[in-house]
Amino acid sequence: MLFDILLQVAIFLVLLFMFLFVHEVPQKLISKLRLLTRRSNLQARRHFVIGAQLLSQARSSSSDFRSLAERAAAEADKAIALDPKEAASHILKALALELLGFKTSALDSLDAALSPLAAKSLSDEERGDALFKRAELRVAVDGGGGAAVEDLVESVRLKGDNAKAYGLLGECYEKKGLIDEAQKAYENALRLQPDYVSARDSLTRLGLK
Repeated sequence: MLFDILLQVAIFLVLLFMFLFVHEVPQKLISKLRLLTRRSNLQARRHFVIGAQLLSQARSSSSDFRSLAERAAAEADKAIALDPKEAASHILKALALELLGFKTSALDSLDAALSPLAAKSLSDEERGDALFKRAELRVAVDGGGGAAVEDLVESVRLKGDNAKAYGLLGECYEKKGLIDEAQKAYENALRLQPDYVSARDSLTRLGLK
């Protein structure tokens, strides 16, 4: 009986990792899920795993996504209550809230994930991913501004292989009229991802390609 239960848990975790990867859930969540499986706070881990599963289901559901995303956010809240210094749970909540359309609230959750206490649980690359996601939300909420640029500059410094971060940085620079900086960002995006149509079109529009 115990073997069957352990086997089911193992199969579930494998399927969950595959689903998160296929649906481009940030690497932050995948890596922190692995980390939480080795921690002593079993209740926080359980709530995080359930929340991550619900979020994956919500992303693949066209009819019941709202209910699933709400439940994912609720599980994230339970994990946060047990371990508020774990950034992964805050990020899980932010992703669920974003899916529900609550972008400002999602920003608040990412602010919590990137606060000095919680950010200690992140590696440099994970923090780079979180900064990129926060910049995306800032652009969606208020057009970006200086705060989004700061997040993106730090994001590409910490994780220099994110073509989308460079592309968004180019867009922010372009909005600010900083054409040279925008050109460099778009070129970095294309260097990392040669088929990045948006970055190539932006250079063409600027007369630089």
